[in-house]
Amino acid sequence: MTTISAYAAKSEDGHMSPHDIKRRAPGAQDVQIDIQFCGVCHSDLHAVKNDWGNSNYPLVPGHEIIGEVSAVGSDVKNVNVGDTVGVGCMVDSCQTCAACEEHLEQHCLNGATMTYNSKVKDTAENEESITQGGYSKRIVVDEKFVLKVPQNLDKAAAAPLLCAGITTYSPLHQHGVKEGMTVGVIGLGGLGHMGIKFASAMGAHVVMITTSEEKAEDAKRLGADDVLVTKDKEQMKKWRGKFDFLLNTIPVGHDVNPYLTLLKYNSTMCFVGAIEPLDAVNGAYMIGGRKALAGSLIGGIKETQEMLDFCGEHNVVADIEKIDIQDINDAFERMKNNDVRYRFVIDMQSL
Repeated sequence: MTTISAYAAKSEDGHMSPHDIKRRAPGAQDVQIDIQFCGVCHSDLHAVKNDWGNSNYPLVPGHEIIGEVSAVGSDVKNVNVGDTVGVGCMVDSCQTCAACEEHLEQHCLNGATMTYNSKVKDTAENEESITQGGYSKRIVVDEKFVLKVPQNLDKAAAAPLLCAGITTYSPLHQHGVKEGMTVGVIGLGGLGHMGIKFASAMGAHVVMITTSEEKAEDAKRLGADDVLVTKDKEQMKKWRGKFDFLLNTIPVGHDVNPYLTLLKYNSTMCFVGAIEPLDAVNGAYMIGGRKALAGSLIGGIKETQEMLDFCGEHNVVADIEKIDIQDINDAFERMKNNDVRYRFVIDMQSL
């Protein structure tokens, strides 16, 4: 066991402050990573504030981790000391259930072990028997959950790919987005800006769908071909029935019915942002055109590696603002007020 520096929330007030945690020594299948950058996800803010009612304190968040391998276990085969690697939202799963066998570890039927605030099977990781995340100097992870980062990608800008990236790539990939399709990305934020970049790189005609006309210029800079402002009735009429796929990144409950009218027959709108009740859905909009509503949660390890390789091939990274760890409380406040374009990333050298 090694004591390392970190930043943690100690209570539901969510205030982050310095805190020491313990990491296990690398086992035979483990990879030890010196953390260089860690993205700041909205989930981190929910967790430190106990918004979901399951937070364990002290809590060290962070699941968009980029770092350099500093040690490997004797049985590690595909990772070497000095490699640039990533760790996303999971650090373990049962590896034997039907979901894990389908490379969908995030849906592990026995419960995936998340990168932070998750009970660990091996209580040696830290005193609380709870996983602690990437707002720290170092992490030790089973090789199966370590991802290789293409060398051509900027390390800091690649960090958000481990959550925001795979969250948006997976539904686009699973629903077969490709050249010739018209794809709408609803909401322009940490998730939405990645959705635009991925759909564009996949060759689709990308339309940014927003309530704010002011976001049009930035949406086009990110790769959108068109912008649909939903408050404009004429624009909504123009785009009715034109979309092959809609990626809905709105993070709160809302009325989905106007968006359903935008779908072509036999098409799907997928939710990745709202993890709370939605307003009533008019079944007529779905039945009339055989339309579907779907959801998607991050991605499995295999697909996440495919996403990183895709990003390396197409040079896709997040738009970020780098911060020092000492500024994390201000960053949380700004993120709560949507004052970030489009993802904070902590330079862990500041710790």
